[in-house]
Amino acid sequence: MSQQDEWEREFDHRWANSAAHKEPSARARMLAARWKENPPDPAPFRCDPDPAGPRRSSWVSTAVVLGCVAVVIVLLGYAQIRSGY
Repeated sequence: MSQQDEWEREFDHRWANSAAHKEPSARARMLAARWKENPPDPAPFRCDPDPAGPRRSSWVSTAVVLGCVAVVIVLLGYAQIRSGY
């Protein structure tokens, strides 16, 4: 039997997905048991407890990045001049 045949036989997802009974995962069983005694509080889907605040303009971000690049270039040039090439 070739390596490919063994791989397909070992990891036959269609066969596994066609099973009549599917057991829940250990985490699902644990949460179901916990929530039966103490159900979780309702929460909105993907709630954001504290908003990030107003967004800056993309021009401001671009100016900050270009300013940082310019400062690095100037510092590298100054260091090169001070070292005498």
